[in-house]
Amino acid sequence: MPEAKVAQPKPYLITLTGGRTYFWCRCGRSASQPLCDGSHKGTGFEPVRYVAAAGGEEVLFCGCKQTSTPPFCDGTHTNLPGGSPQDDPDSPENRAVPRVTEQSGARRLLNGDCYVFSPPHASLRSEGTLQYCDVISGELGSLHQTTTFLRVAGAPSPIMTFGTSDTILFVVKGSGTVTISGRSFPVAPTDGVYIRAGEALQLAPAQDSRLELLATTSPRADMQWIESMAQDFDTACPQRIVSVDAAQRTAMGARYFQLLVDKRIGSKVITQFIGHIPLSKAAPHRHLYEETILVLNGSGCMWTEDRKTDVRAGDVIFLPRKQVHSLQATDDEGLDVVGVICPGDNPSINY
Repeated sequence: MPEAKVAQPKPYLITLTGGRTYFWCRCGRSASQPLCDGSHKGTGFEPVRYVAAAGGEEVLFCGCKQTSTPPFCDGTHTNLPGGSPQDDPDSPENRAVPRVTEQSGARRLLNGDCYVFSPPHASLRSEGTLQYCDVISGELGSLHQTTTFLRVAGAPSPIMTFGTSDTILFVVKGSGTVTISGRSFPVAPTDGVYIRAGEALQLAPAQDSRLELLATTSPRADMQWIESMAQDFDTACPQRIVSVDAAQRTAMGARYFQLLVDKRIGSKVITQFIGHIPLSKAAPHRHLYEETILVLNGSGCMWTEDRKTDVRAGDVIFLPRKQVHSLQATDDEGLDVVGVICPGDNPSINY
C-alpha cells in the first residue's frame, strides 16, 4: 500500500454547512483538496466521512494526511518538511514594518485587538492583601476569556471565586499555598493550577515571599469576594497542580512545549502550556482560538500584519482568534513562554 501524499503541510480552513456530508481526502491525491475527488481508487485508501452538525462552524481539515484525529488537523504537520516555516526578520519588507513603542496605559497596541500588556505600567486595585488588575477582558477585545494579574504578600488573600467559570492559574513568582474549596496545595514558580467552576480560592504566600500569578477564566468572569472558605472541592478531579517536566515536552519544529493544565485533569475549555522558542522568527500564521502568552525569560519581538513591538520578561501578549502573528525570539538563548488557549486543547495547530 502506498504512503499518503502530503497535499500541503498546513491544514485547510473550511466553513461547514450544517447537515452536509464531507468526504475528507486521506490519500492526498485529490485535486479538490481537502475533499475527495475519487483519486484514491486503486491506492488502498478510503476517504473519511464527516457530517457537519452545525452550520457556520470553522474547522481545520488536515492537509498533510498524517493526523491522528482525521479529518481534523492535530499539529503533526509542524514536524514535517515545510510544516514550520521560518521568516527572515531582516528582509526589506520586514525592516519596513514600523515598531510600536508608545503605551496606551499598560498596553502597546498592534493590529486588530492584539496588544502587549506590561503589568509594571498597570494601576493595581486592592482587596485586603491582594493587588490585582485586568490584563484581558471583554472590554479589551476578548470573546472567550478574562485574564487577571494577581499579587499577594504578607498574609493570605481574601477568599474569592470566579463563579461558574473554570479558572487556570500560573505561578509567575514566589511560593506559597493555594487553597481550593477547603483543600490546600503548595505551589512554586512555573506551576499551573486548576480551579473548577464554582470552587472558592485563597492565595497564601510563604514567609518573606510575594506571590505573583496570572488567572485565566473561561467563559469570561470577574472575581467575586466571599466571606468564608467553601468546602465543596470537586473530588472527581483530584489533581490540581501541574509542574514543569522536561520528559513531557512535545516538539513543534525547532520549538517545543509541555502541556500543563488541560483536559487530562478536567479542563475542557482552557488549555495551559509552557514552551521554548529558539533564536528565530516563525512565518506569520493564525489560530482558531484566543491565546494569551506570558514571556517568562528572554526578549523578542511580536509581529502582526503591519506592526511589531519588542517584548521582554513579564509582558503578556493577547492574540484574538484568527489574528495573523509571529513571535520572534531575539536572544541567543531563545525565549521561554507560558500560554493559555481557549477554546482549544492543542497549541500546535495553526494555519
